[in-house]
Amino acid sequence: MNKNKWMFLAVGGAAIVTVLVTALLVNIFERKSEEKNPFYRVVEITDDIDDPAVWGKNFPHQYDSYLKTADMTRTKYGGSEAFPHIPTDKDPRDVVSAQKLDEDPRLKIMWAGYAFSKDFREERGHAYMLVDQIFTERQNVVKQPGTCLNCHASTYLLYKKLGDGDITKGFEEMGKIPYKDIVHSVQHPVSCIDCHDPSTMALRVTRPAFMEGIKLVKAQQGIKEYDVNKMASRQEMRSFVCGQCHVEYYFKGEEKRLTYPWAKGLKADQIVEYYKENGFKDWVHALTGAEVLKAQHPEFEMFNQGTHARAGVACVDCHMPYQRVGAMKVTDHQVRSPLLNINKACQTCHNVPEAELKARVETIQDRHISLRDVAFDALVDYINDLKEFKDEKNPSETLKKARALQKEAQFLFDFVEAENSSGFHAPQESARILGLSIEKVREGQKLLATLRNSKVAGK
Repeated sequence: MNKNKWMFLAVGGAAIVTVLVTALLVNIFERKSEEKNPFYRVVEITDDIDDPAVWGKNFPHQYDSYLKTADMTRTKYGGSEAFPHIPTDKDPRDVVSAQKLDEDPRLKIMWAGYAFSKDFREERGHAYMLVDQIFTERQNVVKQPGTCLNCHASTYLLYKKLGDGDITKGFEEMGKIPYKDIVHSVQHPVSCIDCHDPSTMALRVTRPAFMEGIKLVKAQQGIKEYDVNKMASRQEMRSFVCGQCHVEYYFKGEEKRLTYPWAKGLKADQIVEYYKENGFKDWVHALTGAEVLKAQHPEFEMFNQGTHARAGVACVDCHMPYQRVGAMKVTDHQVRSPLLNINKACQTCHNVPEAELKARVETIQDRHISLRDVAFDALVDYINDLKEFKDEKNPSETLKKARALQKEAQFLFDFVEAENSSGFHAPQESARILGLSIEKVREGQKLLATLRNSKVAGK
């Protein structure tokens, strides 16, 4: 009896083990199949579909995280909190981000006479990039060109339409049209089609301004006739697609052609030299009469001066890290601060506790903000000093030089201020640029002292 019992148990146990092993093998097979087939083609995606919701039918995991760019979460020095806003006919938004001009009134002094002195809010996620530009108060202060859509909307199809299939021609045509006349031709913020080839899902650059700019950079490296979509490595493209928009730029000529000022290099002082040669200015400062420049958002330029870029890290590695969904490894399209995702964004390379990593970053940023405030106070003092000479009808060569130094000092400071990592992308480079800004202020103040002495002597 006992022998039969044990035989029965053995047979039963073997059957259970067989079932479990079979289930495991089936599960492994299914997971392997998932890896081989990372998406299911529910709909056909063509080069004429810019709606991310349609692409999301084939790529639901990426689309789900893309929708989260609407989340508003603040870090110590970046991101944004949601502030309620009473909708009006002019501005139907019910939520906005904090007004930076109220947080730091020095910004109004630096940008006196320019649209940014009227409205400059904390940056929000990609979900808001179009709506926030449409309803910024800056639109009511100055007539912006259609060129502005390049970085605030999904413009690939618009380029094709305006250029009869030629995106460069369409890009040039868009710049000739006033913003308020062309903005209704786009429907989405940055979308899948702006960074991906629909037939292969490979990364691609769709902004002609970046194609032209990176060609200049590569020429300085000895690479002639560089074609970014044919010659860039996959890892390079993981930064280049971001660099299409997160850059310094200006509107060249009467046609307002979007241009990245990289002919001399990506560093701030190299860009200053470029502007000095071509004489470009953004506006005449309302308090001093100096011709000055507005820096934009040079994350790409600054990142390229930092240790992560030198180590071969790409923008996507930190801001859109891989995540596991079942057996699949997919890129997180929420596009957020690594400080909000330290485990996946940082700890894949840095075997350090999260609290320690966060503390390291915030220490870098604390020191950066401290130096930034020193440089900002110096710049504002210089602007206030120059006010004394604003109404000079026939400015001397010394005053012209003093005003030119405001232009340089202000751009160098603004280059660091407009860069959205609060010094983290390249701490030493940020400090170097702020030091140069302070030096330009010092040189200018010496010139103003000479002018005051001349006035006293003349009396």
